[in-house]
Amino acid sequence: MKKFVFFLIKIALLLFLTMALLDVLYTFVYLKSNSRTKIDYLYNSKDKQYDVVFLGSSRVNNHFVPKIFNDQGYHTFNFGITRSRLEESALMLELMLERNYKIKNLILQVDLNINTNDHSEAIRSLFMPYLHRSQTIRNFYRPIPEYNALLYIPFYRYMHYDARIGFREMYLSGIHKPTNALENDGFHPLRKNQIPLVPADLSKYYPKRNIGYEAIKALCKKHHINLIAITTPMCMSTINRDYFNHIHEVYPEIHNFENAVTDDKYFSTCGHMNEAGAIEFTKIVFKAFFKPKTTP
Repeated sequence: MKKFVFFLIKIALLLFLTMALLDVLYTFVYLKSNSRTKIDYLYNSKDKQYDVVFLGSSRVNNHFVPKIFNDQGYHTFNFGITRSRLEESALMLELMLERNYKIKNLILQVDLNINTNDHSEAIRSLFMPYLHRSQTIRNFYRPIPEYNALLYIPFYRYMHYDARIGFREMYLSGIHKPTNALENDGFHPLRKNQIPLVPADLSKYYPKRNIGYEAIKALCKKHHINLIAITTPMCMSTINRDYFNHIHEVYPEIHNFENAVTDDKYFSTCGHMNEAGAIEFTKIVFKAFFKPKTTP
């Protein structure tokens, strides 16, 4: 019996050591990667200076064209990430400040994402390789139920989020195979149109006070960043467009831009503009808040 127990202990120790070594290996690889996602680019950079940063979900990723700002003498980047919510946007802003980014203006999408205070599990996973290295990330995720397991069990976070940061992604990061996430200064254009457009249904949406948005406002105030919170366009056949009016009952400071672009020819789907729509929209936003620094 003692031999059997001793054998189990050896197996457990070997397993623990293997997990610890794999944890070190995966983390080392991710710490050397900066071309796969906007989060690895952000974490593995520092001392960036931006006149304008864009944050939000796919409705930023697909809707804001930094080149239009850059052509007018501004230094900008689109950090919008498809499927992210305001919780992840808040953490990204915290990381920018941790990495000593200097940001003058933050354009933040606040529309469908204040329907909930929930998070995006898919995007949360992308922060996990840096959990041991970043006090900001540890503090941010300390309240979640699985925090202790993610922090203290070697390799657990890579197994838990295997679909996003498992072996395949680690390997591609290790060989530095880039994605298109950073192309066009972070803007991802949509070039196919849904015909006919299927109306988006917001009948079950209702804006709420949002913890992530409140955190972003506080960070901008503390670090003297000019926050421009705006809604972004949806096609005119959207069901319950009155949702956008309720947003301003909760947060009156949010700028109305849901009707800035209305023609169906500018939409890839009802909730996302195509490339032509994004260009048109970005020009409208630029004219509303900025002036050219250089003569085009």
